[in-house]
Amino acid sequence: MVVGIALLLWAGWHNLRERKLAMQKARENQVVLIPDKAGAAEGEDDLAPKMRGKKAPNFTLTNLDGKKVSLADYKGRPVLINFWATWCGPCKVEMPWFEQLRNQYASQGFEILGLADDADAGKDAISKVAQKSGVTYPILLTDADGKVQQSYGGLDVLPMSFYVDRNGVIVEQTAGLGSKDMIEANIKKTIASGTETGVGGL
Repeated sequence: MVVGIALLLWAGWHNLRERKLAMQKARENQVVLIPDKAGAAEGEDDLAPKMRGKKAPNFTLTNLDGKKVSLADYKGRPVLINFWATWCGPCKVEMPWFEQLRNQYASQGFEILGLADDADAGKDAISKVAQKSGVTYPILLTDADGKVQQSYGGLDVLPMSFYVDRNGVIVEQTAGLGSKDMIEANIKKTIASGTETGVGGL
């Protein structure tokens, strides 16, 4: 009987350990910036695409060369706005994909703007990560006040991407690391969106 109880305890512990490992693997795909809230429904609301269908808020930020870059500079072009950070592992996974897809769809006016969400890391550290990832698309430094992040609904997760069509409308919003195929599908959707209605302002 003692052996039976011991076996039951061992099986329960082993099952709990396996569940914890499975949950940890699932969480590796995204970095949550807010503490967990009680109830799954609340968590789902936090990660819902709040900005889809809205006009992309304009911003003017400094790039790594010290030049001011505005979203309005890309008026009439499909743009992917990607919030990332130097400490974010999943961000570093998708950055080379972004670079490849940017080159692939550049002839259709497509551009990517990488907004570094960790202003406190310093320009040199941000530049180093971008270079290591082989990124040549514009990397912009967000301000410590987080106003740009708030204008995009706040960042509950990194990476966070906003796909903006030629009319300046956010056609898709994604949180966490997706597959390269999913990113490409969203880029195609963004390029196709807004082509019939003409070019609008951002």
